[in-house]
Amino acid sequence: MARDQTDMTPIESRDELVAWFEAGAKPKSQFRIGTEHEKFVFRTEDLRPVPYDGRRSIRALLEGMQHLLGWQPIIEQDNVIGLFDVPGGGAISLEPGGQFELSGAAVETVHQTCSELMAHLAQVKEIARPLGIGFLGLGMTPNWSRAEIPSMPKGRYRIMTAYMPKVGGHGLDMMYRTCTVQTNLDYSSEADMVKKLRVALALQPVATALFANSPFTQGRPNGFLSFRSEIWRDTDPDRTGMLPWAFEAGMGFERYVDYALGVPMYFVKRGERYIDVAGQSFRDLMQGRLPALPNQRATISDWANHLSTIFPEVRLKHYLEMRGADGGPWRRLPALPAYWVGILYDDAALDEAWILIKNWSAEERQKLRDDVPKLGFAAVIRQQNVLELARATISLAKRGLARRRRLDSAGQDESRYLQPIEEYAARGITPAEELLAKFNGPWSGSVAPAFKEYAY
Repeated sequence: MARDQTDMTPIESRDELVAWFEAGAKPKSQFRIGTEHEKFVFRTEDLRPVPYDGRRSIRALLEGMQHLLGWQPIIEQDNVIGLFDVPGGGAISLEPGGQFELSGAAVETVHQTCSELMAHLAQVKEIARPLGIGFLGLGMTPNWSRAEIPSMPKGRYRIMTAYMPKVGGHGLDMMYRTCTVQTNLDYSSEADMVKKLRVALALQPVATALFANSPFTQGRPNGFLSFRSEIWRDTDPDRTGMLPWAFEAGMGFERYVDYALGVPMYFVKRGERYIDVAGQSFRDLMQGRLPALPNQRATISDWANHLSTIFPEVRLKHYLEMRGADGGPWRRLPALPAYWVGILYDDAALDEAWILIKNWSAEERQKLRDDVPKLGFAAVIRQQNVLELARATISLAKRGLARRRRLDSAGQDESRYLQPIEEYAARGITPAEELLAKFNGPWSGSVAPAFKEYAY
Protein backbone atom coordinates (compact mmCIF):
# COMPACT_ATOMS: atom_id res chain seq x y z
CA MET A 1 0.00 0.00 0.00
CA ALA A 2 1.15 3.52 -0.72
CA ARG A 3 0.36 5.42 2.46
CA ASP A 4 1.26 9.04 1.93
CA GLN A 5 3.97 10.45 4.18
CA THR A 6 3.83 13.64 6.24
CA ASP A 7 7.45 14.56 7.05
CA MET A 8 7.88 18.06 5.65
CA THR A 9 11.61 18.34 6.43
CA PRO A 10 13.19 20.02 3.39
CA ILE A 11 15.77 18.09 1.38
CA GLU A 12 18.98 20.00 0.84
CA SER A 13 21.10 17.49 -1.09
CA ARG A 14 21.32 14.11 -2.82
CA ASP A 15 23.31 12.85 0.18
CA GLU A 16 20.17 13.13 2.32
CA LEU A 17 18.33 10.86 -0.10
CA VAL A 18 21.10 8.28 0.27
CA ALA A 19 20.96 8.68 4.06
CA TRP A 20 17.20 8.01 3.92
CA PHE A 21 17.90 4.49 2.60
CA GLU A 22 20.81 3.98 5.03
CA ALA A 23 18.39 4.69 7.87
CA GLY A 24 16.42 1.59 6.86
CA ALA A 25 19.23 -0.79 7.87
CA LYS A 26 18.46 -2.82 11.02
CA PRO A 27 20.38 -5.34 13.10
CA LYS A 28 19.34 -8.93 12.36
CA SER A 29 17.66 -9.19 15.75
CA GLN A 30 15.20 -6.53 14.57
CA PHE A 31 14.38 -8.10 11.18
CA ARG A 32 10.64 -8.22 10.60
CA ILE A 33 8.19 -9.56 8.00
CA GLY A 34 5.46 -7.46 6.42
CA THR A 35 2.85 -9.06 4.16
CA GLU A 36 0.38 -7.20 1.95
CA HIS A 37 -2.45 -8.75 0.00
CA GLU A 38 -5.21 -7.40 -2.23
CA LYS A 39 -8.56 -8.99 -3.00
CA PHE A 40 -11.42 -8.22 -5.38
CA VAL A 41 -14.71 -7.12 -3.81
CA PHE A 42 -17.91 -8.40 -5.44
CA ARG A 43 -21.66 -8.55 -4.88
CA THR A 44 -22.50 -12.13 -4.01
CA GLU A 45 -25.83 -12.32 -5.89
CA ASP A 46 -24.59 -11.20 -9.33
CA LEU A 47 -20.75 -11.25 -9.02
CA ARG A 48 -20.51 -7.58 -10.06
CA PRO A 49 -18.03 -4.98 -8.73
CA VAL A 50 -18.93 -2.97 -5.62
CA PRO A 51 -19.10 0.86 -5.88
CA TYR A 52 -17.45 3.24 -3.43
CA ASP A 53 -20.71 4.85 -2.22
CA GLY A 54 -24.10 3.50 -1.19
CA ARG A 55 -25.61 1.13 1.36
CA ARG A 56 -23.69 -1.86 -0.05
CA SER A 57 -20.37 -0.23 -0.81
CA ILE A 58 -16.66 0.01 -0.19
CA ARG A 59 -17.33 2.95 2.13
CA ALA A 60 -19.78 0.82 4.15
CA LEU A 61 -17.12 -1.92 4.41
CA LEU A 62 -14.50 0.52 5.66
CA GLU A 63 -16.87 2.17 8.14
CA GLY A 64 -17.93 -1.25 9.43
CA MET A 65 -14.31 -2.30 9.86
CA GLN A 66 -13.58 0.96 11.66
CA HIS A 67 -16.37 0.29 14.18
CA LEU A 68 -15.26 -3.32 14.62
CA LEU A 69 -11.53 -2.66 15.03
CA GLY A 70 -11.37 0.88 16.37
CA TRP A 71 -8.64 1.71 13.84
CA GLN A 72 -8.01 5.32 12.86
CA PRO A 73 -9.72 6.29 9.59
CA ILE A 74 -7.63 7.69 6.75
CA ILE A 75 -9.70 10.50 5.25
CA GLU A 76 -9.34 12.30 1.93
CA GLN A 77 -11.82 15.03 0.92
CA ASP A 78 -14.37 13.73 3.49
CA ASN A 79 -14.09 10.17 2.13
CA VAL A 80 -12.73 7.32 4.24
CA ILE A 81 -10.13 5.68 2.01
CA GLY A 82 -8.39 3.44 4.54
CA LEU A 83 -7.82 2.53 8.19
CA PHE A 84 -4.64 2.56 10.24
CA ASP A 85 -3.84 0.53 13.35
CA VAL A 86 -1.88 3.16 15.28
CA PRO A 87 -0.31 0.88 17.94
CA GLY A 88 0.11 -2.19 15.73
CA GLY A 89 1.20 -0.62 12.44
CA GLY A 90 -1.13 -2.51 10.13
CA ALA A 91 -3.45 -0.78 7.68
CA ILE A 92 -6.37 -1.36 5.34
CA SER A 93 -6.39 0.58 2.09
CA LEU A 94 -8.04 0.76 -1.31
CA GLU A 95 -6.51 0.11 -4.67
CA PRO A 96 -7.86 2.10 -7.66
CA GLY A 97 -10.71 -0.28 -8.58
CA GLY A 98 -11.81 -0.95 -5.01
CA GLN A 99 -9.45 -3.88 -4.41
CA PHE A 100 -9.36 -4.22 -0.63
CA GLU A 101 -5.84 -4.41 0.77
CA LEU A 102 -4.47 -5.46 4.10
CA SER A 103 -0.99 -4.04 4.71
CA GLY A 104 0.10 -6.23 7.57
CA ALA A 105 2.07 -5.07 10.58
CA ALA A 106 5.80 -5.76 10.81
CA VAL A 107 5.90 -9.11 12.66
CA GLU A 108 8.66 -11.49 13.73
CA THR A 109 7.45 -14.81 12.29
CA VAL A 110 5.39 -16.26 9.47
CA HIS A 111 3.18 -17.79 12.19
CA GLN A 112 2.22 -14.24 13.21
CA THR A 113 1.62 -13.30 9.58
CA CYS A 114 -0.75 -16.26 9.27
CA SER A 115 -2.61 -15.33 12.48
CA GLU A 116 -2.94 -11.73 11.34
CA LEU A 117 -4.30 -12.87 8.00
CA MET A 118 -6.84 -15.24 9.55
CA ALA A 119 -8.05 -12.54 11.96
CA HIS A 120 -8.39 -10.00 9.13
CA LEU A 121 -10.39 -12.36 6.93
CA ALA A 122 -12.72 -13.27 9.80
CA GLN A 123 -13.26 -9.58 10.59
CA VAL A 124 -13.82 -8.43 7.03
CA LYS A 125 -16.25 -11.30 6.33
CA GLU A 126 -18.23 -10.41 9.46
CA ILE A 127 -18.80 -6.90 8.06
CA ALA A 128 -19.26 -8.01 4.45
CA ARG A 129 -21.72 -10.87 4.92
CA PRO A 130 -24.77 -8.74 5.90
CA LEU A 131 -23.97 -6.44 2.95
CA GLY A 132 -24.03 -9.34 0.48
CA ILE A 133 -20.36 -8.72 -0.36
CA GLY A 134 -17.67 -11.33 -1.05
CA PHE A 135 -13.91 -11.32 -1.70
CA LEU A 136 -12.08 -13.11 -4.50
CA GLY A 137 -8.48 -14.33 -4.43
CA LEU A 138 -7.16 -14.17 -8.00
CA GLY A 139 -4.37 -12.22 -9.69
CA MET A 140 -6.73 -10.56 -12.18
CA THR A 141 -10.48 -10.13 -12.23
CA PRO A 142 -11.68 -13.06 -14.37
CA ASN A 143 -14.67 -11.36 -15.97
CA TRP A 144 -14.99 -7.60 -15.43
CA SER A 145 -14.22 -5.13 -18.21
CA ARG A 146 -12.26 -2.03 -17.26
CA ALA A 147 -15.27 0.17 -18.06
CA GLU A 148 -17.50 -1.43 -15.43
CA ILE A 149 -15.02 -1.18 -12.56
CA PRO A 150 -15.68 1.79 -10.22
CA SER A 151 -13.01 4.37 -9.35
CA MET A 152 -12.04 5.10 -5.76
CA PRO A 153 -11.94 8.75 -4.59
CA LYS A 154 -8.17 9.07 -4.15
CA GLY A 155 -6.32 12.00 -5.65
CA ARG A 156 -3.17 10.03 -6.52
CA TYR A 157 -5.26 7.57 -8.55
CA ARG A 158 -6.93 10.31 -10.58
CA ILE A 159 -3.51 11.60 -11.61
CA MET A 160 -2.20 8.08 -12.38
CA THR A 161 -5.32 7.24 -14.40
CA ALA A 162 -4.76 10.26 -16.64
CA TYR A 163 -1.02 9.57 -17.04
CA MET A 164 -0.91 5.79 -17.54
CA PRO A 165 -2.23 5.64 -21.14
CA LYS A 166 0.54 8.05 -22.20
CA VAL A 167 3.34 5.64 -21.24
CA GLY A 168 2.05 2.07 -21.72
CA GLY A 169 -0.75 -0.09 -23.00
CA HIS A 170 -1.72 -1.85 -19.77
CA GLY A 171 -1.30 0.69 -16.95
CA LEU A 172 -5.04 1.01 -16.37
CA ASP A 173 -5.42 -2.77 -16.31
CA MET A 174 -2.69 -2.89 -13.68
CA MET A 175 -4.50 -0.31 -11.56
CA TYR A 176 -8.07 -1.49 -11.88
CA ARG A 177 -8.01 -5.21 -12.71
CA THR A 178 -5.14 -6.87 -10.80
CA CYS A 179 -4.39 -8.08 -7.27
CA THR A 180 -1.09 -9.09 -5.73
CA VAL A 181 0.40 -10.53 -2.58
CA GLN A 182 3.79 -9.18 -1.58
CA THR A 183 6.18 -9.47 1.31
CA ASN A 184 8.49 -6.80 2.71
CA LEU A 185 11.81 -7.79 4.29
CA ASP A 186 14.65 -5.96 6.03
CA TYR A 187 18.34 -5.48 5.32
CA SER A 188 21.19 -5.03 7.81
CA SER A 189 23.56 -2.93 5.69
CA GLU A 190 24.15 -1.61 2.20
CA ALA A 191 25.99 -4.82 1.23
CA ASP A 192 23.19 -6.97 2.64
CA MET A 193 20.62 -4.93 0.72
CA VAL A 194 22.55 -5.38 -2.54
CA LYS A 195 22.89 -9.15 -2.14
CA LYS A 196 19.21 -9.60 -1.23
CA LEU A 197 18.06 -7.28 -4.01
CA ARG A 198 20.08 -9.19 -6.62
CA VAL A 199 18.90 -12.63 -5.48
CA ALA A 200 15.30 -11.45 -5.21
CA LEU A 201 15.33 -9.81 -8.65
CA ALA A 202 16.81 -12.89 -10.33
CA LEU A 203 14.37 -15.28 -8.63
CA GLN A 204 11.28 -13.07 -8.88
CA PRO A 205 10.13 -14.85 -12.08
CA VAL A 206 10.24 -18.15 -10.15
CA ALA A 207 7.87 -16.69 -7.56
CA THR A 208 5.69 -15.38 -10.42
CA ALA A 209 5.38 -18.92 -11.78
CA LEU A 210 4.72 -20.46 -8.36
CA PHE A 211 1.88 -18.01 -7.71
CA ALA A 212 0.65 -17.56 -11.32
CA ASN A 213 -3.10 -17.15 -10.95
CA SER A 214 -4.49 -14.82 -13.63
CA PRO A 215 -5.33 -16.81 -16.80
CA PHE A 216 -8.72 -15.18 -17.54
CA THR A 217 -9.78 -11.82 -18.98
CA GLN A 218 -13.44 -10.93 -19.45
CA GLY A 219 -14.57 -14.50 -19.04
CA ARG A 220 -12.14 -16.22 -21.40
CA PRO A 221 -8.59 -17.63 -21.22
CA ASN A 222 -6.15 -14.83 -22.12
CA GLY A 223 -3.27 -17.04 -23.28
CA PHE A 224 -1.17 -16.39 -20.16
CA LEU A 225 -0.71 -18.06 -16.79
CA SER A 226 0.07 -14.76 -15.05
CA PHE A 227 -1.51 -12.04 -17.14
CA ARG A 228 -0.98 -9.75 -14.15
CA SER A 229 2.76 -10.21 -14.64
CA GLU A 230 2.42 -9.64 -18.41
CA ILE A 231 0.49 -6.41 -17.72
CA TRP A 232 3.50 -5.05 -15.82
CA ARG A 233 5.64 -5.51 -18.94
CA ASP A 234 3.58 -2.83 -20.70
CA THR A 235 2.69 -0.41 -17.90
CA ASP A 236 5.47 2.20 -17.79
CA PRO A 237 9.06 1.35 -18.80
CA ASP A 238 10.42 4.29 -16.77
CA ARG A 239 9.35 2.77 -13.45
CA THR A 240 9.09 -1.02 -13.89
CA GLY A 241 11.35 -3.94 -14.69
CA MET A 242 14.30 -6.06 -13.59
CA LEU A 243 16.83 -3.29 -12.76
CA PRO A 244 19.78 -4.74 -14.73
CA TRP A 245 22.11 -2.05 -13.36
CA ALA A 246 21.62 -3.46 -9.84
CA PHE A 247 24.01 -6.28 -10.81
CA GLU A 248 26.78 -3.94 -11.95
CA ALA A 249 29.86 -3.00 -9.93
CA GLY A 250 29.27 -0.07 -7.62
CA MET A 251 25.64 -0.94 -6.86
CA GLY A 252 24.42 0.56 -3.59
CA PHE A 253 22.07 3.13 -2.11
CA GLU A 254 23.54 5.90 -4.29
CA ARG A 255 22.82 3.98 -7.47
CA TYR A 256 19.20 3.42 -6.45
CA VAL A 257 18.85 7.12 -5.59
CA ASP A 258 20.07 8.07 -9.05
CA TYR A 259 17.61 5.60 -10.60
CA ALA A 260 14.72 7.00 -8.56
CA LEU A 261 15.67 10.58 -9.41
CA GLY A 262 15.44 9.64 -13.08
CA VAL A 263 11.88 8.29 -12.76
CA PRO A 264 9.27 10.94 -13.65
CA MET A 265 6.96 11.98 -10.84
CA TYR A 266 3.17 11.56 -10.66
CA PHE A 267 2.21 14.10 -8.02
CA VAL A 268 3.29 16.32 -5.13
CA LYS A 269 1.06 16.37 -2.08
CA ARG A 270 0.51 19.57 -0.10
CA GLY A 271 -1.92 19.16 2.77
CA GLU A 272 -4.79 17.11 1.35
CA ARG A 273 -4.21 18.44 -2.15
CA TYR A 274 -2.58 16.35 -4.89
CA ILE A 275 -0.80 18.53 -7.43
CA ASP A 276 -0.45 16.88 -10.83
CA VAL A 277 3.20 16.98 -11.91
CA ALA A 278 3.05 13.79 -13.98
CA GLY A 279 6.12 13.36 -16.15
CA GLN A 280 8.14 16.05 -14.34
CA SER A 281 11.49 15.68 -12.60
CA PHE A 282 12.16 15.18 -8.88
CA ARG A 283 15.53 16.85 -9.45
CA ASP A 284 13.69 19.99 -10.55
CA LEU A 285 11.55 19.85 -7.42
CA MET A 286 14.71 19.63 -5.30
CA GLN A 287 15.95 22.82 -6.98
CA GLY A 288 12.62 24.68 -6.70
CA ARG A 289 12.11 24.64 -10.47
CA LEU A 290 8.76 22.85 -10.87
CA PRO A 291 6.30 25.04 -12.82
CA ALA A 292 3.38 23.90 -10.64
CA LEU A 293 5.28 24.69 -7.41
CA PRO A 294 7.48 27.72 -8.09
CA ASN A 295 10.26 28.14 -5.53
CA GLN A 296 9.03 25.19 -3.45
CA ARG A 297 11.60 22.55 -2.66
CA ALA A 298 11.28 18.82 -2.08
CA THR A 299 10.61 17.41 1.40
CA ILE A 300 11.24 14.01 2.94
CA SER A 301 7.52 13.31 2.39
CA ASP A 302 7.88 14.08 -1.29
CA TRP A 303 10.76 11.61 -1.54
CA ALA A 304 8.92 8.82 0.29
CA ASN A 305 5.80 9.38 -1.81
CA HIS A 306 7.83 9.43 -5.02
CA LEU A 307 9.50 6.12 -4.12
CA SER A 308 6.02 4.61 -3.65
CA THR A 309 5.24 5.36 -7.32
CA ILE A 310 8.16 3.30 -8.66
CA PHE A 311 7.26 -0.30 -9.49
CA PRO A 312 10.26 -2.54 -10.27
CA GLU A 313 10.02 -6.28 -9.64
CA VAL A 314 11.75 -5.69 -6.29
CA ARG A 315 11.39 -2.24 -4.77
CA LEU A 316 13.75 -0.62 -2.28
CA LYS A 317 12.40 1.56 0.53
CA HIS A 318 13.38 1.20 4.21
CA TYR A 319 12.97 -2.49 3.35
CA LEU A 320 12.80 -4.62 0.19
CA GLU A 321 9.42 -5.40 -1.40
CA MET A 322 8.92 -8.67 -3.31
CA ARG A 323 6.43 -7.69 -6.04
CA GLY A 324 6.24 -10.66 -8.44
CA ALA A 325 3.32 -12.75 -7.16
CA ASP A 326 -0.35 -12.88 -8.15
CA GLY A 327 -2.97 -12.68 -5.44
CA GLY A 328 -4.57 -15.97 -4.49
CA PRO A 329 -6.77 -17.84 -2.01
CA TRP A 330 -6.03 -17.41 1.68
CA ARG A 331 -4.21 -20.74 2.17
CA ARG A 332 -1.53 -19.72 -0.35
CA LEU A 333 -0.88 -16.21 0.99
CA PRO A 334 1.50 -17.11 3.89
CA ALA A 335 3.53 -19.21 1.43
CA LEU A 336 4.96 -16.06 -0.13
CA PRO A 337 6.58 -14.64 3.03
CA ALA A 338 7.66 -18.17 3.95
CA TYR A 339 9.42 -18.60 0.59
CA TRP A 340 11.29 -15.30 0.74
CA VAL A 341 12.06 -15.37 4.49
CA GLY A 342 13.53 -18.86 4.11
CA ILE A 343 15.81 -17.71 1.30
CA LEU A 344 16.72 -14.15 2.35
CA TYR A 345 16.79 -14.28 6.17
CA ASP A 346 19.03 -17.37 6.46
CA ASP A 347 22.68 -16.71 5.58
CA ALA A 348 23.38 -20.20 4.23
CA ALA A 349 20.25 -20.16 2.04
CA LEU A 350 21.06 -16.68 0.77
CA ASP A 351 24.60 -17.78 -0.11
CA GLU A 352 23.28 -20.83 -1.97
CA ALA A 353 20.74 -18.72 -3.83
CA TRP A 354 23.47 -16.28 -4.84
CA ILE A 355 25.61 -19.13 -6.19
CA LEU A 356 22.58 -20.32 -8.17
CA ILE A 357 21.96 -16.98 -9.93
CA LYS A 358 25.23 -15.03 -9.86
CA ASN A 359 26.38 -15.99 -13.37
CA TRP A 360 23.09 -15.27 -15.13
CA SER A 361 23.44 -12.38 -17.56
CA ALA A 362 21.11 -9.39 -17.72
CA GLU A 363 19.77 -10.72 -21.02
CA GLU A 364 19.09 -14.16 -19.53
CA ARG A 365 17.33 -12.67 -16.51
CA GLN A 366 15.21 -10.46 -18.76
CA LYS A 367 14.26 -13.34 -21.04
CA LEU A 368 13.19 -15.37 -18.03
CA ARG A 369 11.07 -12.44 -16.83
CA ASP A 370 9.52 -12.08 -20.29
CA ASP A 371 8.80 -15.80 -20.75
CA VAL A 372 7.32 -16.74 -17.37
CA PRO A 373 3.93 -14.97 -17.68
CA LYS A 374 3.06 -17.21 -20.63
CA LEU A 375 5.14 -20.34 -20.03
CA GLY A 376 5.21 -20.57 -16.22
CA PHE A 377 7.24 -23.58 -15.09
CA ALA A 378 8.21 -24.37 -18.70
CA ALA A 379 10.31 -21.18 -19.09
CA VAL A 380 14.04 -21.93 -19.30
CA ILE A 381 17.27 -20.25 -18.22
CA ARG A 382 20.66 -21.90 -18.88
CA GLN A 383 19.15 -25.27 -19.76
CA GLN A 384 17.21 -25.30 -16.49
CA ASN A 385 13.45 -24.88 -16.47
CA VAL A 386 11.57 -22.87 -13.88
CA LEU A 387 9.99 -25.99 -12.41
CA GLU A 388 13.47 -27.23 -11.46
CA LEU A 389 14.30 -23.80 -10.06
CA ALA A 390 11.04 -23.71 -8.14
CA ARG A 391 11.74 -27.09 -6.53
CA ALA A 392 15.35 -26.13 -5.75
CA THR A 393 14.46 -22.76 -4.23
CA ILE A 394 11.55 -24.15 -2.20
CA SER A 395 14.03 -26.68 -0.80
CA LEU A 396 16.41 -23.81 0.01
CA ALA A 397 13.62 -21.91 1.73
CA LYS A 398 12.54 -24.99 3.67
CA ARG A 399 16.04 -25.55 5.04
CA GLY A 400 16.40 -21.84 5.83
CA LEU A 401 13.13 -21.79 7.77
CA ALA A 402 14.08 -24.98 9.65
CA ARG A 403 17.37 -23.36 10.70
CA ARG A 404 15.49 -20.24 11.88
CA ARG A 405 13.61 -22.48 14.34
CA ARG A 406 10.74 -20.09 14.91
CA LEU A 407 8.28 -22.57 16.42
CA ASP A 408 4.55 -22.21 16.94
CA SER A 409 2.64 -23.48 19.99
CA ALA A 410 2.54 -26.97 18.43
CA GLY A 411 6.33 -27.00 18.00
CA GLN A 412 6.23 -26.61 14.20
CA ASP A 413 8.61 -24.32 12.34
CA GLU A 414 7.63 -21.89 9.57
CA SER A 415 8.42 -24.32 6.74
CA ARG A 416 4.89 -25.74 6.97
CA TYR A 417 3.58 -22.62 5.21
CA LEU A 418 5.43 -23.67 2.05
CA GLN A 419 3.10 -26.65 1.61
CA PRO A 420 0.69 -25.05 -0.92
CA ILE A 421 3.47 -24.11 -3.34
CA GLU A 422 5.33 -27.37 -2.66
CA GLU A 423 2.22 -29.19 -3.86
CA TYR A 424 2.09 -27.25 -7.15
CA ALA A 425 5.81 -27.83 -7.72
CA ALA A 426 5.37 -31.54 -6.99
CA ARG A 427 2.50 -31.76 -9.49
CA GLY A 428 4.43 -29.69 -12.03
CA ILE A 429 1.57 -27.27 -12.66
CA THR A 430 0.96 -23.66 -11.75
CA PRO A 431 -2.23 -22.53 -9.98
CA ALA A 432 -3.30 -20.96 -13.30
CA GLU A 433 -3.09 -24.31 -15.07
CA GLU A 434 -5.32 -25.77 -12.38
CA LEU A 435 -7.81 -22.94 -13.04
CA LEU A 436 -7.71 -23.58 -16.80
CA ALA A 437 -8.32 -27.30 -16.26
CA LYS A 438 -11.40 -26.45 -14.21
CA PHE A 439 -12.60 -23.95 -16.83
CA ASN A 440 -12.25 -26.55 -19.59
CA GLY A 441 -13.70 -29.32 -17.40
CA PRO A 442 -16.12 -29.06 -14.47
CA TRP A 443 -16.72 -25.32 -14.90
CA SER A 444 -17.97 -25.90 -18.48
CA GLY A 445 -16.35 -22.82 -19.95
CA SER A 446 -17.53 -20.39 -17.25
CA VAL A 447 -15.44 -18.37 -14.78
CA ALA A 448 -18.40 -17.85 -12.42
CA PRO A 449 -17.49 -20.87 -10.22
CA ALA A 450 -14.20 -19.10 -9.36
CA PHE A 451 -16.22 -16.66 -7.23
CA LYS A 452 -17.20 -19.58 -5.02
CA GLU A 453 -14.11 -21.79 -5.08
CA TYR A 454 -11.55 -18.96 -4.80
CA ALA A 455 -13.52 -16.64 -2.51
CA TYR A 456 -12.13 -15.93 0.93
